Amino acid sequence: MVTLGCSKNLYDSEVLMGQLKANNFEVAHDSNEDNFDVAIINTCGFIDEAKQESIDTIMNFAQAKENGLIDKLYVTGCLSERYGGDLRKEIPEVDSFFGTRDLPRLLKALKADYKKELLGERLLSTPAHYAYFKISEGCDRPCAFCAIPLMRGKHGSTPIEDLVERAQKLAAQGVKELILIAQDLTYYGLDIYKKRRLADLLRALVQVDGIEWIRLHYAFPAGFPMDALQVMAEEPKICNYLDIPLQHASDQMLKSMRRGITQKKTNELLVKIRETVPGIAIRTTLISGFPGESEEDFQTMLKWVEEQRFERLGVFNYSHEEDTTAYQLNDDVLAEVKQERTDAIMELQSNISLAKNTELIGKQLKVIIDRAEGDYFIGRTEFDSPEVDNEVLIPIEENYLRVGDFAEVRILEADMYDLKAELI
Repeated sequence: MVTLGCSKNLYDSEVLMGQLKANNFEVAHDSNEDNFDVAIINTCGFIDEAKQESIDTIMNFAQAKENGLIDKLYVTGCLSERYGGDLRKEIPEVDSFFGTRDLPRLLKALKADYKKELLGERLLSTPAHYAYFKISEGCDRPCAFCAIPLMRGKHGSTPIEDLVERAQKLAAQGVKELILIAQDLTYYGLDIYKKRRLADLLRALVQVDGIEWIRLHYAFPAGFPMDALQVMAEEPKICNYLDIPLQHASDQMLKSMRRGITQKKTNELLVKIRETVPGIAIRTTLISGFPGESEEDFQTMLKWVEEQRFERLGVFNYSHEEDTTAYQLNDDVLAEVKQERTDAIMELQSNISLAKNTELIGKQLKVIIDRAEGDYFIGRTEFDSPEVDNEVLIPIEENYLRVGDFAEVRILEADMYDLKAELI
């Protein structure tokens, strides 16, 4: 099983692998071994770079099949959902293409039974102590740049009682940290309960024995459920961390992007978040070079980033995606200009990150140990998500820790994205 793209894809791969294992298949994720008969590629179709990576990966495995190294090649996921017809013509070596909701059909192609009783069970590809935890699928937002609704469909929330049962099963396997993911956490519950229920879900999940950290990813700013902030402030199990993609700061760009919010309202929301949950780490994502983005629009965003001083921030260059609303606009910002603007924001953010990390020197923090690497145990604080955020390095020499342990450390050194610490 090969997974490309985001954590939501990884979750889907884990569900598929769980089904295969229950059907007595030997299954491995991103393995370096070459003794497998079947390869399944779970693709990403979000932006140009991701699509190209998916196509390159398919072509590499198609060549492996031509060379007799594998017998069967299947492709699933977002790229397959969106461009399946074209891919069938261009890459005939692939035995079958499947969309994002074709799990039963994919299993049937493998002569495996879809076991409904395994609902929510997965074969984890992450370290055993944390798991991505999808609470809904699809998205109803009208963002002009985004093709996700084309690939994932309308928003569909998973009922609270089902999610609690899944969390209990994960806790029984040794999972200590749940990383809540969705195309849009903010919308959770509106479709099945007729009101936003993220706060109620959080209150239910903190009751699960064994789960010690709960982290929130991918909240939409417009219509944010403020009662969820109160739960975050009250419940120690919920990390003081929020991933909330804001995309831009220029009102002209926000309107063109169809985000349903202004810079003023965004700023008011950020103030409210920080007031309600003191010390929270906010991660956001921005887009550089959306159609019509002027130098003035960019400078507005750059100044705003400097003012807001986000704890975590990423930027990606705008990708002109077919069938989106923005595709009707002229993609008029040159590629090199997009990259220059991205680089400028990230240079600013790296200085902000260094300053914030330096303030942590001498402070005591709780970390969870993700792995041992070289001379160090690698851990994370509650303010850091796996793969994308800061890491804390603790010397292995004279310290005994296990992966998945929590530990108290004192920060000794800091750079832009990493901290060095001693065990207390």
